[in-house]
Amino acid sequence: MIFRSKGAFWIGFTAVAVGVALQLPMYINAADMGYRLVGMKMSTTMNLGMLLVVVGLFITLYSLVPSSTQKEHTGYDLKVRALDDVPLNLTHVGLLIVMAIAITLDVMKPTILSFVVPGVAREYGLRSPVNPHASIPVALLPLSGITGTVLGSFLWGWMGDKIGRKASILMAGITFIATSSCGSMPSFWMNCVMCLIMGWGVGGMLPIMFTLMAESIPARHRGWLMVLLGGDIAGAYIISSSLASWLVPHYSWRILWLIGFPTGFILILLNRWIPESPRYLLNQGRLKEAQDVMKRFGAVAVKETISSTITDPKIKDKFRHLFRPPFLGITATMALLALGGGFVQFGFELWIPSNLQHMGLSEAGSFELLRNAALIGFPLNFVIAWMYGFWSSKRTIILLTLLTAASMLGFLFAGNSIIHHRVLLYILLIIPIWGISSVISVLSAYAAEVYPTRVRSRGSGLIAGFSKFGGVLVIAVVVLAIAPPSIAVTALVGAIPLILAAIAITLYGVETQKRKLEDITEEQFRAVEIIKEKN
Repeated sequence: MIFRSKGAFWIGFTAVAVGVALQLPMYINAADMGYRLVGMKMSTTMNLGMLLVVVGLFITLYSLVPSSTQKEHTGYDLKVRALDDVPLNLTHVGLLIVMAIAITLDVMKPTILSFVVPGVAREYGLRSPVNPHASIPVALLPLSGITGTVLGSFLWGWMGDKIGRKASILMAGITFIATSSCGSMPSFWMNCVMCLIMGWGVGGMLPIMFTLMAESIPARHRGWLMVLLGGDIAGAYIISSSLASWLVPHYSWRILWLIGFPTGFILILLNRWIPESPRYLLNQGRLKEAQDVMKRFGAVAVKETISSTITDPKIKDKFRHLFRPPFLGITATMALLALGGGFVQFGFELWIPSNLQHMGLSEAGSFELLRNAALIGFPLNFVIAWMYGFWSSKRTIILLTLLTAASMLGFLFAGNSIIHHRVLLYILLIIPIWGISSVISVLSAYAAEVYPTRVRSRGSGLIAGFSKFGGVLVIAVVVLAIAPPSIAVTALVGAIPLILAAIAITLYGVETQKRKLEDITEEQFRAVEIIKEKN
């Protein structure tokens, strides 16, 4: 990986780590008060820590942006398809293991929001389903976090194509460490600011990781492996709900943010075993690096004459090309599905702990119920991975989307009375918790397959951003609403776009199952040429 300055990176990393450490004493010293920090003033040490965190983030970002890239070769006549012809080896396995851990840690950040919200509302006296008459809505906290993820998805999608997949993941790890200090913030507005930064850091990491996997894993294994690893989205929910039920009663909601401190270090450590994408390196003209990475994967970059339209010079690394033929239809379709997924994830799932408590369950009881539902549904991820990789990527997305929409309609018709029917409640909870995680998983994999290398990270980031934007819309409505949304309302808001998205995928979806990335893109361009010839 090319650094502008490796020394600057370690200086920035150290500044961030020390800055966060300086903010921990306030939390630790509040143990005898149930770790409640509301109303306390920030000490000089904490202010210094905040300054170090901000400065450290800027220095780290500066260190990861190469000043220039010396192109050894255009890369246009190199056979990257050899990557799809090799068997899986230890390098592939190592990448998959590291990606599984990284995806879990990444998704845990926004997932934790739903388990933080009830405690935040109580400590600061904010409006929530339990306290509907307060003036300031607790929804401002998740609104800040999800808004950050939208910005992060777009930004890191762009950065992934500019500075590389690996460098972008490394920067996200630094941000993990920085934003863990949210657990030590004494005021609500400071929590919102830190939540915004947290979202900015983690929002683009998931699509970049899927982009890296799509460009590195052989075609015949790519689909099912990406979706299987994406199942860690459900795994992250299991871990988050378990940590919430175990830790929050003893250490307050703040501990859920503070555990980001060690997990950020894990991401930095894992980066050592993450190779850069060979396709990205070839596209950047970094021939020697690409050849070295391909050898690790058991492939060789071979020169050949390529007439494929994938090398058309009109394909520039610009966002606008995602909204032009041949990608306009598939971009619009995936954006609609992403919005629907965001409505469910950040509308229904975000408020389900609070709504369950409003219907009579205790905080620990609601967390335990959601954890159990996630655990029961988790094995279904293996079924979805098999379907996506060996049956049909397009039909899997359609079926999964309709199934999740059906569960939302079930909550709509049952309403609050569902709390008295525990078996039915479990069934209806399992489907959306598992289902929407699987929808986001297959959508992330799908977005990484349908775009060419030049804009693949941008495309993946764009679709991830739309899923988060759905959350922003839902939470913004909650902020403006007189009362927090009920289960029925959040279910209806999620069901409608999912049904429309299933129809759109049926009409405009592209089959990617076991197909080489270059072949998928070439077919899309060929379809445009056929339409032009007919006209």
